[in-house]
Amino acid sequence: MVNANINFQYKTMSKVLETLSEIISWIEIAISPTLIGAILGFLFFLKFKNSNGIIGGIIILLIGVIIGVIWATRIWKTKGTSNFMSRINAMPELDNQDLKNDK
Repeated sequence: MVNANINFQYKTMSKVLETLSEIISWIEIAISPTLIGAILGFLFFLKFKNSNGIIGGIIILLIGVIIGVIWATRIWKTKGTSNFMSRINAMPELDNQDLKNDK
């Protein structure tokens, strides 16, 4: 009975940590188009410093947010965000670093 309870707790905690990792990776993926939209929106605002500039900048920012959310959600449903981020963050040039140091 005790062993089954510990096993259940382990599986539950493992699932919670896996979901938390997916959420953090989802945020990382969604933030890049959002930042691009924010920068472009700010530049648009600087070009037109009136109400049209504010509205246009906000619209550009919202387009970046929407693209980021759609992209991150699509990756979550297909590949998994943690898997996607691990492939993005992998540095293949460091794979053979030990071979270079031995020469």
